[in-house]
Amino acid sequence: MIRIATKADIPHVAATYCELLTYEQEHGTHSNWVLDVYPTEETAETAFQKNYLYVLEEEGTVCGSVILNQLQPEEYTAGTWHYEATPEQVLVIHTLCIPPSQAGKGYGRRLVQYAITVAQERKLPVIRLDTWAGNKPAATLYQKMGFLPAGGAHVLLQGLIPEEQIFFDRAITW
Repeated sequence: MIRIATKADIPHVAATYCELLTYEQEHGTHSNWVLDVYPTEETAETAFQKNYLYVLEEEGTVCGSVILNQLQPEEYTAGTWHYEATPEQVLVIHTLCIPPSQAGKGYGRRLVQYAITVAQERKLPVIRLDTWAGNKPAATLYQKMGFLPAGGAHVLLQGLIPEEQIFFDRAITW
């Protein structure tokens, strides 16, 4: 089940961030995120406070999370978007996280499909997102789900982590 997060979910979401980033420290990174820098429990708490945080829960366990809102980072001005839209017409996917213990179960796909459903329900014609250029699994998933590459930019993620981001967008119909 995918639902809006509750206050009680915050430590569980933070634990999924920690699990992923600890694993990536030992095995190489796909996310380019940094343990204790981004994402953190504060990331989850801030998104929760604004009603942006969603969790995928199975049998009482938080198996993944995503932040959904309409806030496009400044670097999106560099995007070569396929679908023109005003900021009010765009849903943005941020910080989609599936910990290694839950990988391979289709949870990433389910969270992206949920975002598509949210955009449809809100009558938002475009979804945008970004990922680190080295995150091949995420880029592959997004493209399989109908997202088109839309350029990229060199950024300081959260003002702290240097990376080359790639952008994706997708038209939504309802």
